[in-house]
Amino acid sequence: MNKADSGLQGRSIVIVGGTTGLGLSAARACVLSGARLVLIGRNPESASSAAEELGDSVRALVGDAIDPKTATDAIALAVTTFGSFDGLYHVAGGSGRKVGDGPLHEITDEGWDATLNLNLKSLFLSNRAAVKQFLAQKTGGAILNMSSVLGESPSPRYFATHAYAAAKSAVFGFTRSTAAYYAPYGIRCNVICPALVATPMSKRAVGDEEIRRFIRTKQPLEGGRIGLASDLDDAVVFFLSDASKYITGQVLAVDGGWSVSEGQIDE
Repeated sequence: MNKADSGLQGRSIVIVGGTTGLGLSAARACVLSGARLVLIGRNPESASSAAEELGDSVRALVGDAIDPKTATDAIALAVTTFGSFDGLYHVAGGSGRKVGDGPLHEITDEGWDATLNLNLKSLFLSNRAAVKQFLAQKTGGAILNMSSVLGESPSPRYFATHAYAAAKSAVFGFTRSTAAYYAPYGIRCNVICPALVATPMSKRAVGDEEIRRFIRTKQPLEGGRIGLASDLDDAVVFFLSDASKYITGQVLAVDGGWSVSEGQIDE
């Protein structure tokens, strides 16, 4: 299939967390598929670099996803710059380990709040802004939310961050509920779930030889390798395009087999 036939030609999409890692990889794929993008990132240098790399069809906005204005401003920029707003991909989130997340008996109050804000409140804010714009336009649109396999397939030995798991699990219920309510308006809401992918966020795990050995059996596809950001790109384009126009409320794990594999732990 020709990239231009994917359904993103001329579409205007906002990617929250689109200037690094999984979001930037998806942005590259969306541009190749004909999309025009507004990317949101917290780091000015990353935002500038992403916009320069991806060219004239991309704008980058520096902002914090937990600020209610950030997604609203990005959507407004998409409308004024490109003439439309057609889709949202929410990637922003991350580990709360450094701020107090961990096993339940060790989670601090601050760690709980910070982790849920980063991974759930930010997503609520972007989704709300997108739905409001779709309703105001009287058009349909696509929302794709990032979750994690840890939201439904725990790994207690190596990935015991229970606030993070709670937030990522909540993404399922939130997205399915909104998908059900807004389906009559032509607004589609779906979820994508990666397992361990090599990104700036995953340096701790990727750099741990014991975890890498575990991943060889927990993510057995492709020889048991750690995922690449690009492994998710085709699924992202699919969910944001007309190729998925009859799909809503679904959760897709792009996880190398994590969710169906036991994983072997060295004793």
